[in-house]
Amino acid sequence: MKSLCFGKMQTVADMSVRTGKSIPNVTKVINQLTELGIVLECGYAISSGGRRPLQYRLNYQNLPNILSVSIDQYYTSIAIYDLSFDILGTVKTIRNPVAAGDTCMAEIKAIIGEALEAHVGQPIMAIGLTIPGFVDSATGQNHSYAANHPLFDLCQTIQDHFGIQTWMENDSTAIAIAEKNFGEAQRSQDVLVVNLNWGVGLGMIIHDRLFKGHSGYAGEFSHIPLSDENTLCSCGKRGCLEVEASLTAAVKSASIRLSEGEISSLQSIFSEQGSIHGDQLMDAANEGDQLAMESLNKIGFMLGKGVATLIHIINPEYVVISGRGAKVGRILLPQIQSALMKYSIDRLSKHTSLLISDLTQVQLLGGACVALEKAKWNI
Repeated sequence: MKSLCFGKMQTVADMSVRTGKSIPNVTKVINQLTELGIVLECGYAISSGGRRPLQYRLNYQNLPNILSVSIDQYYTSIAIYDLSFDILGTVKTIRNPVAAGDTCMAEIKAIIGEALEAHVGQPIMAIGLTIPGFVDSATGQNHSYAANHPLFDLCQTIQDHFGIQTWMENDSTAIAIAEKNFGEAQRSQDVLVVNLNWGVGLGMIIHDRLFKGHSGYAGEFSHIPLSDENTLCSCGKRGCLEVEASLTAAVKSASIRLSEGEISSLQSIFSEQGSIHGDQLMDAANEGDQLAMESLNKIGFMLGKGVATLIHIINPEYVVISGRGAKVGRILLPQIQSALMKYSIDRLSKHTSLLISDLTQVQLLGGACVALEKAKWNI
């Protein structure tokens, strides 16, 4: 059934390959699930010769759904997915800084409660949470926080509060999982997925498997010491890539220039509100605003410097730029390429291709993937 979730229509042969089970075993189970109405026949697949095989899909309308919650430094979003990974209804996003602690937790509970109350129809099988930090996916604990912090044991708190099995994963890892199942990372067994958001995260697919390192925290791309600035990073150290290669850095750079009166389509927003946010900056850049583009160009070059380091270590076939910042990928790409030319050995980098993700709501999608993969099924 999980195989059918991640590939909407499959033949018995397809499912045999995906699950590693024999064709007779898969055929037996599919027949049982079809009799129960859980699986539907949906026509014949294209054949290169011989008899055309039947295709099957899950009967999603009669099965439970997944609730996904994505949390970043400033915003919380929520969506309900069916088991074909289609969003039911709309995505809701609220401003909810994690620095607020207890207030942040209360808002997470409230937004989940509202979504459950509004959801009419199939039950929710599982909740998937994704959040930045040192997340231990086995325990659901976030070790970026002290044990008495409300977000440390967020996963267990949500599960206890709503009585629905809940699973949690690091945001960048979840995004890599989404890209591997539905996005650009399907192209290869060796792919690095960069999560460009308020920080810079990394998910690694090595030999077709998610690589998390010895203690599960591999991929702290943000904190590689590549910056020459003396700016203090959110981790408490100086020199981290994050301070020059994140959307936070781009917003900060643009805001300084706007405060000095530089001409920009963002000037009216800045004058009214005293600040701008990342989506406003990216939208302005995509519309050709010079100040916005230059602010993003600056972080793109530093991002490329970081990617050059990764290429030297991992030698991936692809590097995928994903996350919130992917929407300005066409602006970032030339700057990243330029930095690769400057900082990487051509023999290595010429065999790595840069790609921009086209998945929308990728962190939410990743949370749904995590919940579905880890959930205890009782249908």
